[in-house]
Amino acid sequence: MIEAILHKVTTFLRLIRWYNLLFILILIWVMEKWVAVPLLGPWGEQIPTWMLLLMMGAVVCIAAGGYVINDYFDIKIDRINRPERLIVSNTVTKTEAMWTFRILTIIGIILGLGLAWLVHSSSLALVFVLVPGLLWFYSASYKRQFLIGNLIVSLAASVTPMVVAITNVAILRLRFPDLLDYTTLVHDLYAWIGGFAFFAFLTTFVREIIKDLQDAPGDRELECHSLPVVIGTMPTKIVVTILTIIIMASVLYLNFAVVPFPHGFTDLSTRFALYGLAVPMACSLWLVWAARIESDYRMPQLVWKFIMFIGVMYAFVIHSQC
Repeated sequence: MIEAILHKVTTFLRLIRWYNLLFILILIWVMEKWVAVPLLGPWGEQIPTWMLLLMMGAVVCIAAGGYVINDYFDIKIDRINRPERLIVSNTVTKTEAMWTFRILTIIGIILGLGLAWLVHSSSLALVFVLVPGLLWFYSASYKRQFLIGNLIVSLAASVTPMVVAITNVAILRLRFPDLLDYTTLVHDLYAWIGGFAFFAFLTTFVREIIKDLQDAPGDRELECHSLPVVIGTMPTKIVVTILTIIIMASVLYLNFAVVPFPHGFTDLSTRFALYGLAVPMACSLWLVWAARIESDYRMPQLVWKFIMFIGVMYAFVIHSQC
């Protein structure tokens, strides 16, 4: 009995990608505690703990629902690309998967709309309505179209940190209605968190293209128009290389040419940029070009996950300087 329960729990956690959800929770917490709060300075912390938990619950439920519905529509592709990791139709029925998606998504939307109502933000409400819809259409159709699926996933990743910024600004407007007429506070908040959001967009986009290289056999069999299927493996590797170099150059430029703090960037910032971001990006390129079979592309994807995590942890530099 206990083993059966544990098996169901383990299967459910695998289905909703618990490790990705944990990263989302860390991302939201870091954006609030290490970016928003230090930048707000004398105006103090705007989002109370219970409201932050409400935000986390809304985002995590919607993201989890997105993972479930993606597996629901990808049964045929996953049978070819990763049969050993197939959950829906093997250990979870399609009906169970659909109901899991519905329940998680409805809970996420309700929590999100509740948060939007509490802070009087129509922008936030729009986010919690549009993103679940995008995730549904992505899984059902868009992911099979040329680049559109990659862009939607990247956009969804970038929205997560922006939810923190939108909520903080909404509460500021409620608490200090006259403050926003003469301060750059809101601009700085959107600029910094927007920078993290753009980094999330770019890194997710590159990782999704590498994932398409791994999934090319199944995508080709089911006539999905991913980048490797449309233009070929070698041209796709060139695209990945160009994008990686652009991201790497941007990170180094921001670190050495832009001075956002009164005392400039610290040695800690330089170490983050060089050893935490630039070097792993270079390693990912080597792994991509060295890949010969589909399973070889798993490692560069893991490297990009590490890069995403280190990019989020860069908020520690902001926290220590503000």
